[in-house]
Amino acid sequence: MSKGRVLITGGAGFIGSHTADELLAAGYEVRLLDNLTPPVHDGSGTWPAWLPKEAERILGDVRNADDWRKALRGVDAVVHLAAYQDLLPNFSQFFHVNSVGTSLLYEIIVADKLPIRKVVVASSQFVYGEGRYQCEKDGEVFPDGRDPQRLAKGFWEPVCPVCGGAIKPLPLLETHANPKNQYSIAKYSQELMAVALGRNYGIPSVALRYSIVQGPRQSYRNAYSGVLRVFTLSNLAGRAAPVFEDGGQLRDYVNVGDVARANRLALENDAANYQVFNAGGGRGYTVIEFAGIVAETAIATLPPGVTGEYRVGDTRHSVSDIAKLQRLGWQPTKSPRDSVREYIEWIRGENVDRDYAAEALAALRQSGALRKAR
Repeated sequence: MSKGRVLITGGAGFIGSHTADELLAAGYEVRLLDNLTPPVHDGSGTWPAWLPKEAERILGDVRNADDWRKALRGVDAVVHLAAYQDLLPNFSQFFHVNSVGTSLLYEIIVADKLPIRKVVVASSQFVYGEGRYQCEKDGEVFPDGRDPQRLAKGFWEPVCPVCGGAIKPLPLLETHANPKNQYSIAKYSQELMAVALGRNYGIPSVALRYSIVQGPRQSYRNAYSGVLRVFTLSNLAGRAAPVFEDGGQLRDYVNVGDVARANRLALENDAANYQVFNAGGGRGYTVIEFAGIVAETAIATLPPGVTGEYRVGDTRHSVSDIAKLQRLGWQPTKSPRDSVREYIEWIRGENVDRDYAAEALAALRQSGALRKAR
């Protein structure tokens, strides 16, 4: 007997397709909504071969109210994953897709009095901005982003906003947010809507702040962000992985299968309602360390290459505290090494027809989103 019908937006994508697998295996009916557009997809309008045959498919866009109404008909719950993601300076696109799409979801549920039992919204670890640090003199501090002038000179570490001294990164807690680029600002707007509008109108809603999600089906066409894609494509093309800054940035990586389970937990557990949760891997890795894992797994002959470049609006250290979600019974089960191995096995079977990593880096440099320190 079915547990109900769940709509997954962005359902043909990376996290969406794995979430579909998870929910179908758990006894749900699944409907997918996706616009199948680049850079995630190839632009042909063809649904990916990896999608489960049991999943119903609707071609549509979350910016279109009619598409929402069609997709929401007869649905019991929504996992809202559709999003625009990169760091190019086409600022309005982030808000047209991420913010407007989410507001339309709640608008239509309320206007049409739809009996939606739960909405799970995908947010991002990067809503934290520069995050949480410890200063020996001033205690816990929250730097308001890194100084562009210091970055331009190659000074990568943030400093205490009170005394200007050295600080050490602390795990990121759900109680804080300070988004500093177009993607994270739009993502934060989504989780604010989920919690506030959900509560105001009695629509149980949960927002999950994913860390850097990794694993098979992660689109190699969308190489503007995501070091696994860029590093793997570079290594397989015989080039060194391009490591920004000095490679000392701390990042938190989580496997897509673990994220799919987090989505199901949020969907099923009423204790999660109207709250925000981190979904991460549980520990930090430096970017240079992660590049080494990719090179080793890809059997690359060139070691990672530190470029001295930096992305505008990027954070230095981001490692999430996952204790809150763990208290609901969730645990990450796979390491970054597992994710890298799964991704490389998958991508070797794909027809990668262009040098997407090189093209993406060139576009970032041309736009000014990727800059070289002097």
